[in-house]
Order: sequence, then C-alpha cells, then structure tokens
Amino acid sequence: MLVVGIDPGTATTGYAFVSEAAEDGCLRAVDFGVVLTPNTLPQQERLLIIYRKLSELLALHRPAYGAVEKLFFQRNVTSAIAVGQARGVALLALAEAGVQVNEYSPLEVKQAVAGYGAADKKQMQQMVRLLLGLQEVPQPDDAADALALAICHLHTNGWLQVSR
Repeated sequence: MLVVGIDPGTATTGYAFVSEAAEDGCLRAVDFGVVLTPNTLPQQERLLIIYRKLSELLALHRPAYGAVEKLFFQRNVTSAIAVGQARGVALLALAEAGVQVNEYSPLEVKQAVAGYGAADKKQMQQMVRLLLGLQEVPQPDDAADALALAICHLHTNGWLQVSR
C-alpha cells in the first residue's frame, strides 16, 4: 500500500510517499521532499505552484491513500489562513487524483509514530528515521513531518484492520 503524507504550508509544503511491503510489513520511503514557493509571488500563484507540483507527484506515484494534518488553532490568524489555503489546495489535488484522504491531528501523528503524544520534533524525526531505515534524519523538517503523516496512516490503518 502506498500512502502520501502532506504537510501543507504556503512557503513550504512537505510531501512524502511511503509504502508498506506486503511480505514483511516494513515501511519504505519511496519519495519525499518539499514544494517551495517564492514569497515574492502573489498568494494565488504560490497556491498554483503547490497544486501543480502535488498533482504531478500524485500522477507519478498514484498512492491509494493520503494523510493530511488537520488544521489546528493558531494564534496568528494570518498564518492560519495561509496554511488553510495550502491545505485546501492539497485536498483538491488529492480529490482530483481520486486518493482517499484521512486527516490526523498532531497528537494522533505523535502517538502513532513515537508512541507518545508529547514527543518533540527531534524525537519524531528520529522515530521516522528508524521506522524507515534511513541513514540520516530526513530534511527539511516539512518533509520529515510529511513522512510522519504517512507513517501515522499506515500504523493507524494496520491497527484498524487488526481490530476488525
């Protein structure tokens, strides 16, 4: 099963494609990185860049499922609106590609990946590295967050299948 994790943001959107091997259940990072948009562009052009790149990646990899972080309350309203817009573009690209989407809160991601809802960023990055058998902590942070989202979905989905 191939899952795409998306950590939306206007300046930087993290993406990650993670597969689970049917034979042994091991997780493997297929592709990950970030979509960067120049802050000199108008907002609508930045969103178009995100949409086009995600659409291109979804067409290339054809994941079955998508995991996107739920929008949580932020004190900075301007940042929350920008993240919400990038999130909407990501959801649109996923829907257009026919990808089933699940949304996870930061707490759910931390519990599924690190087993601890209050894990810090370094703990999460080390767990992502270990779970995927990577030599180094994935960079940048937004890509590592997207990997964690995909892992969260795979762990949650596996648990749901076992519990049925």
